[in-house]
Amino acid sequence: MRALSIAATGMSAQQTRVEVVSHNLANMSTTGYNARRAEFADLHYQQASRPGTISSTTGTELPTGVQLGLGVRPTAVGMIVAQGSLAQTGGDLDVAIEGNGFIEVELPSGQAGYTRDGALKRSGEGQIVTSDGYPVMPDITIPDDVRSIAISPEGEVQAFFADRVEPQVLGQLTLVGFSNVKGLEAIGSNLFVETPASGAALPGDPGTDGLGTFRQGWLEGSSVDPVREITRLIEAQRGYELNSKVITAADQMLATTSQVR
Repeated sequence: MRALSIAATGMSAQQTRVEVVSHNLANMSTTGYNARRAEFADLHYQQASRPGTISSTTGTELPTGVQLGLGVRPTAVGMIVAQGSLAQTGGDLDVAIEGNGFIEVELPSGQAGYTRDGALKRSGEGQIVTSDGYPVMPDITIPDDVRSIAISPEGEVQAFFADRVEPQVLGQLTLVGFSNVKGLEAIGSNLFVETPASGAALPGDPGTDGLGTFRQGWLEGSSVDPVREITRLIEAQRGYELNSKVITAADQMLATTSQVR
């Protein structure tokens, strides 16, 4: 009775899909979050009769054969790379990325991390950091007596002082691109790290080499579409119920077999 194990793989697949949908909905307000999508493939097949097998003494070949599938398996939970909607905040250190690219930060281990969360802050030493305190690279320090900060679309950071007319250039924010963004490893806190699948980090100035630009005073919202996610949730729920009915039917068939006298 293969139906029992086949339906079990179907229920497990739909459960995985529900988990992905729930994660997306939980992050529908997360800055710079890209929705995920569960992807599946059919399992291998048992070949009761292979297509093209000789079926008679006259050399007749089976046109299709008998191939019995053994269920489904998850293949990936891929990131849907899409631009989130922009919301104006007015913050001097709030920057939204319009287009491709990530902001590079330094993790406590010394490893580079990458994020699209542009809600940057100023540390006690004047350093530009993320909400979790990770320094933004390249390192930029804001003097104590700064009146305001301006960040150009190309990433140039300028400071304005009360006793000067001309601004002072503090540094240049850069962006980092990857050959395969979906190959990045998510580690939480809106951060990613490089993997062999993503390819090496490709740093550059905003607006060059296919990288996006900054918009100061704005933040990129989540790319989650609640209506689409609810639709997927309903589909997964229906799929789970149908597979459970298959298990019930297969169990009843087994019970009927065991009661034969």
